Amino acid sequence: MNCSPEVLELVKRFSDNTEAYKSGKYNETQIRLEFIDPLFKALGWDVHNEKGYAEAYKDVIHEDAIKIGGYTKAPDYCFRIGGTRKFFLEAKKPSINLKQDISPAYQLRRYAWSAKLPLSILTD
Repeated sequence: MNCSPEVLELVKRFSDNTEAYKSGKYNETQIRLEFIDPLFKALGWDVHNEKGYAEAYKDVIHEDAIKIGGYTKAPDYCFRIGGTRKFFLEAKKPSINLKQDISPAYQLRRYAWSAKLPLSILTD
């Protein structure tokens, strides 16, 4: 399977500047806008609702609200097909070591479990 030029460019850009991205000055919002949104757009998801769907039928919901233990929480992304949740994506800034810091994984597992989703993605 070939990789799209857009995805290859994102990989190259991150690889070329990894040290700066992992320095702690690069935040979660930046990684979402500059890498995650373009990646999922390149994969065919309508990340910014360019098709103009009503809220109930958008492909991607940013900061989707879910109830966990009586509190409302908001995964960074909820990916849906036909209005049905398929998976969450939780983004962290690249300076967070996802292999050593287990709290982001637990956070995402709580979100997915509460929404009865078998799959979710944690990324930086």
